[in-house]
Amino acid sequence: MPGGEVDVIAHRGRTLAFVEVKARASEEGAAIALDRYRLRRVAVAAERLAPRFMRAGDDIRIDAIFLVPRRLPRHLANVWHG
Repeated sequence: MPGGEVDVIAHRGRTLAFVEVKARASEEGAAIALDRYRLRRVAVAAERLAPRFMRAGDDIRIDAIFLVPRRLPRHLANVWHG
């Protein structure tokens, strides 16, 4: 998709989440990989995809998930605030 991509789109109740997933050797590496530029690209993609997945009354947010070997996935909710 021009402008960006989304790794996961999830609906739970009245929340529609566009999720960026970062798999790295360390949590620090995942955090570094989730910079403002990459989040902006996810936001652009989310803006384009939202009308397709959004239901009346939904809240939309952008989340991140860090995948690090030998650790449970770490979910960060609402990481983009424009």
